[in-house]
Amino acid sequence: MELNGCKDLRADVNNDSENTKRIFVDARGLQCPGPIARVFEELDKANYGDIVEVMATDVGFSKDISSWCARMGYNLIGLTSESGVINAQIEKNEKTDIKKECLINSTNSMLINPQDKKKATMVVFSGDLDKAIASFIIATGAASMGKEVTMFFTFWGLNILRKSSSRVEKNGIEKMFGMMMPKGVDKLKISKMNMGGIGTKLIKLVMKNKNVDDLGFMMSRAQKMGVKFVACSMSMDIMGIKAEELVDGVEIAGVASYLSEAEEGNLNLFI
Repeated sequence: MELNGCKDLRADVNNDSENTKRIFVDARGLQCPGPIARVFEELDKANYGDIVEVMATDVGFSKDISSWCARMGYNLIGLTSESGVINAQIEKNEKTDIKKECLINSTNSMLINPQDKKKATMVVFSGDLDKAIASFIIATGAASMGKEVTMFFTFWGLNILRKSSSRVEKNGIEKMFGMMMPKGVDKLKISKMNMGGIGTKLIKLVMKNKNVDDLGFMMSRAQKMGVKFVACSMSMDIMGIKAEELVDGVEIAGVASYLSEAEEGNLNLFI
């Protein structure tokens, strides 16, 4: 059936077999933001005129892909659902002022020039597993919408960036802090109903059964999508965290750097 008032417009697409390639993406079983991230990756590599056809079972995907195409300026040329599987066809086009033949309910205000990129910033203060997962879901979602994303990790949030295998010589309070704090994503605990670690294990089990990506994979994907990780230098000094303890690709900076990014953004979050 048709979704969001979008009729199948495949007959209107340039079907020159020499110039147009159809790329198939199977995102069935992936949960948000997996399907959108896969579409973003494929369209980023595609040539103008190519069509990405994606199948997904995430119940929110039909609304997400409609909003995403409207924001990014891509042609959503078909959107259907059958037996719980959503099928979407997206054309990569050169024009950014496209007249949408697929009208999405009340989204005309979302037709923004995708070249007018805005920045998004996020202060990651918490070191709780559930809040860290939420942070990276939002970050990858924002990156897939064309935003330049900066995540500023401070205080307990710095533990998300620590390598589990790092061995750094410390003395006194720094050594004590290092032993008391979780070392990397595998040691993080959920903020509610942890129950001595049982709750955290249950959440991870449910995530695995529901095909939700683990936090380590989310971090890797975020970096591949251009999300910038910045560690607060002041918090590192207070908590005795050294640069060599952090995962690769992390920048170290102060609050002025974060505020500079935040002033250029239209999305600023504190988690």
